[in-house]
Amino acid sequence: MEGYEIADIANTHEEAKPWFSLFSDFDIELFKAGKHYHLYNKLGAHQVDHLGQAGTCFAVWAPNAKYVSVVGNFNGWQRQSNPLHVRWDQSGIWEVFIPGVVAGEVYKYFIESHNGYQVEKGDPYAYRWETPPHTATLTADLNYAWTDESWMNERQKQSALKKPMSIYEMHIGSWRRGDENLFLTYRELAPELTAYCKQLGFTHVEFMPVMEHPFYGSWGYQLTGYFAPSSRYGTPQDFMYLVDQLHQAGIGVILDWVPSHFPTDEHGLGYFDGSHLYEYEDPRKGFHPDWKSLIFNFCRNEVRAFLISNALYWLEKYHIDGLRVDAVASMLYLDYSRKDGEWIPNEYGGRENLEAISFLKEFNDAVHTFHPDVFTAAEESTAWPGVTAPTHAGGLGFDLKWMMGWMHDTLDYFETEPIYRSYHQGQLSFSLVYAFTEKFVLPLSHDEVVYGKHSLIDKMPGDRWQKLANLRLLYSYMFGHPGAKMIFMGGEFAQHHEWQHDYSLDWHESEWADHKGIQILLSDLNKIYQENPALYDNNFSPDGFEWIDIGDSTNSVISWTRKGSNPNEKLLFIGNFTPVVRENYRIGVPQMGYYTELFNSDDLKYGGSDVLNGSDIETYPIPMHGRTHSVSLTLPPLGLIVLKHMRDYD
Repeated sequence: MEGYEIADIANTHEEAKPWFSLFSDFDIELFKAGKHYHLYNKLGAHQVDHLGQAGTCFAVWAPNAKYVSVVGNFNGWQRQSNPLHVRWDQSGIWEVFIPGVVAGEVYKYFIESHNGYQVEKGDPYAYRWETPPHTATLTADLNYAWTDESWMNERQKQSALKKPMSIYEMHIGSWRRGDENLFLTYRELAPELTAYCKQLGFTHVEFMPVMEHPFYGSWGYQLTGYFAPSSRYGTPQDFMYLVDQLHQAGIGVILDWVPSHFPTDEHGLGYFDGSHLYEYEDPRKGFHPDWKSLIFNFCRNEVRAFLISNALYWLEKYHIDGLRVDAVASMLYLDYSRKDGEWIPNEYGGRENLEAISFLKEFNDAVHTFHPDVFTAAEESTAWPGVTAPTHAGGLGFDLKWMMGWMHDTLDYFETEPIYRSYHQGQLSFSLVYAFTEKFVLPLSHDEVVYGKHSLIDKMPGDRWQKLANLRLLYSYMFGHPGAKMIFMGGEFAQHHEWQHDYSLDWHESEWADHKGIQILLSDLNKIYQENPALYDNNFSPDGFEWIDIGDSTNSVISWTRKGSNPNEKLLFIGNFTPVVRENYRIGVPQMGYYTELFNSDDLKYGGSDVLNGSDIETYPIPMHGRTHSVSLTLPPLGLIVLKHMRDYD
């Protein structure tokens, strides 16, 4: 097996035959210390050739086991046929080489613990699992001929945070379905998704968890197969093909990653060897009351190594460009969703989970050490300080954080009838008070369009025209706001129904003219975003933003400037958040001369009423908003316009 050093090791068990291991003594030292970040090369099932015999070396961590064997179709699931041998070094690792077992064999580990507990477990490090509801793991290789070398080389030249980042979040099982409501495979999905994202101009796709999960309705957030893409949609190589195709089209891939908790399914990690091996033993730390799941024991070295090696695995074997870490807030706080008496304070009497904090810092350091061209993002919903600050400065070390406050304030504002919006203008402006305390993603995610929250279009007030105009205004406002952008699938064509994971998106709606207008609008916004450094040069810096006016709450109008590194790179944004046309509306401008209307969300091609300003908008020496010159505009109803300086006076 390429890259592996196979060492023959003697075993003193009276019934055991000579066997060999993939582990060196140094591997074991790293494992015990929690610093072995490539355990997926050692633990699990690996095809090898030994002394001319092809077979598989199995290795599993089960320190509290009395007896471990491999069971599968190849031995009739007989628990005595292929016992594993425990290492003598107190690592708790059991191993065996079985000749003749090659890729594609179904297997589990039978474990009997010293307390009499017996169970058959899937392999925690398996590269592939059976398709649910089946629960066994499969031997597999990861051989694949990648063709994304150009993308991978280019990725190293500049941080993704220095470029436009427009993310299309999606759930693989419900983006599009085939005949009889069948899933599309990874390979079937690849050309359609790639062409679609290319057409709309998204720079990244973010997949909700692709790792194997027994309950489809968990959307992938209750994982059993941490190292295996879900077999519902194909093989590991099929998922590699999907990533490869996206990369060839210049589209990055982000994976949702869930180190916070895992399900209680018997075949999974819970109570793995008759002890609380992966989870905290005390349910006040080890059981999550919201999701009825188990919480990883972050103070156990081997568990930390399991998780960090898993993160690196997806980066190295699947060429993933970014990891979005789920439910970070639940990891940081010991009292998360718990009442008094239901949680255990830390050693200082506080509510912070010190082990989880330490783990997150180690995870980010490991990712950035091995893959400095990869980014991490945190779904963190509190005001925890320094989420995107470097660990050496006391931060958690993430590159990005979801801006949950912006999302809640913005959606609350847009759900308000326009006649009352003058009283809520602060909901639009408040986010800029803290917009540069972290490096933020603006998330319009799946969580906002499920469980009775309504789709984005259905959240909007007014008649059909106003709903669509409000949605166009929401997207336009988001693209003008500092930070990376993210939209969940279906929102890009104003799907009416909430997201339903058991069905395809309602693609027929995307053929309706006014809904297709939303797609065209997003395509144009992505193009403007990528062609104008004013929108991404200083995306995470106060140098890139300046208010023109936030004081006109009477008319519900706000205006601001986005600025690039070049002083001449400026775009002016003016938003009218009521369905009233504002004639002769004057705003101050930073440069005299002539402006052009680069974008107008009320354009007829987007389904708007076509209240436009055109080109050659001339400035006049009329002071306004602290500037010496100003322009007079017609503001479209429920619309946003973008102005760009074209030339000085002739």
